[in-house]
Amino acid sequence: MSPQYATASDRLREFLAVGWTRFGPDPDLLDWIRHALPHAREAVADSGNANWLRCAGTWFVGANVLANDHQGRIGDSGPLCGEAVSFLRRHCDTPPFHWDRAQISVCYPGYPKSSPSESESSYRYRLHRDAAHVDGLHAEGPNRRRRLRERHAFVLGIPMTEFSCDAAPPVVWKSSHELVRSAFRELFSHTPHEKWPEVDVTDRYQALRRQIFERCPRQEIRIRPGECFLIHRLALHGIAPWGDGASAGPDGRMICYFRPGLCEPLDWLHAP
Repeated sequence: MSPQYATASDRLREFLAVGWTRFGPDPDLLDWIRHALPHAREAVADSGNANWLRCAGTWFVGANVLANDHQGRIGDSGPLCGEAVSFLRRHCDTPPFHWDRAQISVCYPGYPKSSPSESESSYRYRLHRDAAHVDGLHAEGPNRRRRLRERHAFVLGIPMTEFSCDAAPPVVWKSSHELVRSAFRELFSHTPHEKWPEVDVTDRYQALRRQIFERCPRQEIRIRPGECFLIHRLALHGIAPWGDGASAGPDGRMICYFRPGLCEPLDWLHAP
């Protein structure tokens, strides 16, 4: 148990209140990273994944590029385990989830740089608002209208490399998940859950983000290999720019993300 929490129940209460938590150094997680890092490097270097480079080469998105199995095993590793996984199995495992193929998100010095593939307004939002978003709300079509396309159980982030605290750290807006829950309960209140993906949520979502920026404290997550962090599925989160004095090794700021899907669609809004 990490020292700031006397019990797992204390951690759960804070997680449900602020929408994120950090787990301290874990030897089981370090062992998993030792096995997984070579595979992550291969995925980043694979020319078949070059389409994941964004922001003029300063961000490798890497969605689902790690070839782990549903238990989190990769190469010769055992199943993904440790304090964080035990916490998730105890509190977020009804019905049981399976690990998805992990995202390998890598930021490099200069992130974010502008690029022709991103509009000027989108770039400014990335630069000044950390590209803050709620996972699963996809922008589609020429007008970039947003709809609910994925419903995740949670976001688990595992740093794979050493980097300074100002090297494009993850960012979360504390307690934003409850504002998101309230807004989408109202928006979807007269729509059957199977038709939620048909609802254009763009205008409400944009207003909601402005409300969160005004009301919720912004928290940069400082994290090292062997530690990990958990973000509530409804929390607004993003990536801060690479700081002027930031540093990282040749692998850049590499973080592995797991986002298992929810088995019960209604849980996206109604589960704790």
